[in-house]
Amino acid sequence: MPDDSPEVLAARLRATFDLCALGESMRQAQLRREHPDATDEEIEALLVAWLQERPGAEHGDSWGPPISWPPSRP
Repeated sequence: MPDDSPEVLAARLRATFDLCALGESMRQAQLRREHPDATDEEIEALLVAWLQERPGAEHGDSWGPPISWPPSRP
């Protein structure tokens, strides 16, 4: 039986945020390797553009066709 206590849910959410921050720092390191002469501000702008564009996942990370959200009601 899954443990859905507030403590476990909070730990899962913290882990999610930690993984998100790790992913951003990995992408930032990659951008620094790709653009060694870029300033901190330029790297930040490239990171923000990447986060907004989501190359390869423009419609989200889920499988299936994109749908509008919230779904329309009949």
